[in-house]
Amino acid sequence: MTDQVLIRPIGEDERVAWEPLWIAYLEFYKAKLPQETRDVTWRRFHDPSEPIFALGAYINGRMVGIAHYMFHRSAWTLGDYCYLQDLYVDETVRGSGAGRALIEGVCDQAKASGASRVHWLTQPGNSPARILYDKIAEDSGFMQYRVIF
Repeated sequence: MTDQVLIRPIGEDERVAWEPLWIAYLEFYKAKLPQETRDVTWRRFHDPSEPIFALGAYINGRMVGIAHYMFHRSAWTLGDYCYLQDLYVDETVRGSGAGRALIEGVCDQAKASGASRVHWLTQPGNSPARILYDKIAEDSGFMQYRVIF
């Protein structure tokens, strides 16, 4: 029998558990953020005036995955969209259902908030994640372009 995955908002007192997962996610995408950005991001998760949120996946009381999501307006719908910005599950528990549970948790939050969709991005070469994504969502066929300042 596999251990059950619990999904819930990450508490203000859980930064020590969250930050290694966040850093591992950034390393996976070969990204580095200054400490100041990590500090501000953490504060935003717990500021009721901010539209960005963090869920944790827990197995046997240990945080093993994270999902960061936010709501934004759309010119195409009356309801907001929900952008699942970051999703990461510790390598030691991949295949446990934590990734799917995090996505479902974000979808539950989006539905409860009246959002009309959840969307996210991934790199084409992220094959293990795409196997899961292809099972639970549709590929929009769009490519992302950026102008970075």
